[in-house]
Amino acid sequence: MKHTERLRKNSDFQAVYRGGKSKAGHLTVLCCAKNNLPCARLGVSVSRKVGNSVVRHRLKRLIKEAYRLNEDRFPAGYDYVVIARKPAADKGYHEIERSLIKAAGSEKLFPDRDQV
Repeated sequence: MKHTERLRKNSDFQAVYRGGKSKAGHLTVLCCAKNNLPCARLGVSVSRKVGNSVVRHRLKRLIKEAYRLNEDRFPAGYDYVVIARKPAADKGYHEIERSLIKAAGSEKLFPDRDQV
């Protein structure tokens, strides 16, 4: 992740949930909020309802990798939280990546930029 840091604090996650916009897909939900920083920050949330710890960690790795390889589609200056949904538990990398890319191209989240 070239220009991306991680969200770690619960307060940062809560700020994105409260003050941001979201785009829901079948496998993931992408929430974003402006952070007034020169870089983007990424947080991944996977509930225990999705699966056991092995499944949850695998999903976190897949989401982080899909973001890393498509980082140029996400504008800098935002905090992103990706929430994995239950159907994502048995999906592969390409389905997760497709879900993230679709959300990143949303006019709802980024109405003021050109489509990438």
